[in-house]
Amino acid sequence: QLQLVESGGDLVQPGGSLRLSCAASGGTLDYYAIGWFRQAPGKEREGVSCISSSGGSVKFADSVKVRFTISRDNAKNTVYLQMTSLIPEDTAVYYCAASQFGCTVVSSVYDFWGRGTQVTVSS
Repeated sequence: QLQLVESGGDLVQPGGSLRLSCAASGGTLDYYAIGWFRQAPGKEREGVSCISSSGGSVKFADSVKVRFTISRDNAKNTVYLQMTSLIPEDTAVYYCAASQFGCTVVSSVYDFWGRGTQVTVSS
């Protein structure tokens, strides 16, 4: 069964950057779209970005457009979320998830989830 592990979360000052990684084991990511989601305390989970299995299609939430990019390295079985110009509102636990449905920020179509990595943006 596919297992996903996120890493790269940290405490960073406003305006800083982080790169999150989503590494897979127990299977190949080649056939999966990967989504990134986040959940802040007291808030609902929010879709942040996704990338299709080929990498040819990507989507971003309006709140992170321009600031975040997503990429994948299927040879490394890993997907990355590059976050720049971070603001306090980006503070959340970030999760990656895999879906055979396609690139969407709708969480219900994702079958496999990681446990999350904490991103805190604060001075």
